[in-house]
Amino acid sequence: MPNTIAVIPARMASTRFPGKPLAPILGIPMIGHVWKRTAMALGSDKTFVATCDKEIFDYIESVGGRAVMTGDHHERCSDRTAEAMLKIEKTLGRAEIVVMVQGDEPLVTPDMIQEALKPFSSGPEILVTNLMAGLGSRKEHDDPNEVKVVVDLMGRALYFSREPIPSWKKGALDVPMYKQVCVIPFRRDFLLAFNGLSPTPLEQVESVDMLRVLEHGYPVHMVRTTARTVSVDTRADLEAAERFMVEDALFPIYKDELT
Repeated sequence: MPNTIAVIPARMASTRFPGKPLAPILGIPMIGHVWKRTAMALGSDKTFVATCDKEIFDYIESVGGRAVMTGDHHERCSDRTAEAMLKIEKTLGRAEIVVMVQGDEPLVTPDMIQEALKPFSSGPEILVTNLMAGLGSRKEHDDPNEVKVVVDLMGRALYFSREPIPSWKKGALDVPMYKQVCVIPFRRDFLLAFNGLSPTPLEQVESVDMLRVLEHGYPVHMVRTTARTVSVDTRADLEAAERFMVEDALFPIYKDELT
């Protein structure tokens, strides 16, 4: 997509896992994996880490990446992403699409980013997309750290929840079950509009940003990926990501650059 940038919001003060952006996976800070793998899709000149922490900023700059300092007042990743985008535009010019990649997605791949961007080519009515992946187990379905999503027959999100949805009570094995994967491209103007919308009740109850989009009446187009992903919310998740990284095809390509 033309005029596309990627912004990776990251901060040290995670409630569930303080300091996780710099937690090592096979000797490389997690944020380094996310930055490098995202840059493989869009280029290092179009990929930025947005942070309020100098430790993260200094690390990304030390490995040849681009980082943007933001305020420390942001409660939502999208707010930090928007602040960074406006700073980036002062030198790169106006963006059209901003891909927000959460800093706790160390197994993100270039293909995943391209999958998430593909719907935008169909027309200006696409405002925001999310990746989703199949739930791998009943344990994952029950895990409140995994955001579940259910979609309509056109692939648009109906609801996001940290609770187990859909229900297992009747025919659950015949219904696709998905989790949100936090690769979230926005049209530039919609990102700013989204941040200007008032917070909504379900968004606050579930602590899921995309519910603000739905509650204000906008569609969220979901894109399925078959890639293996691990969102790192806990140390157990970090250990799982490290096990998968050992067998990862991309890791050998860049590991010597970041160690």
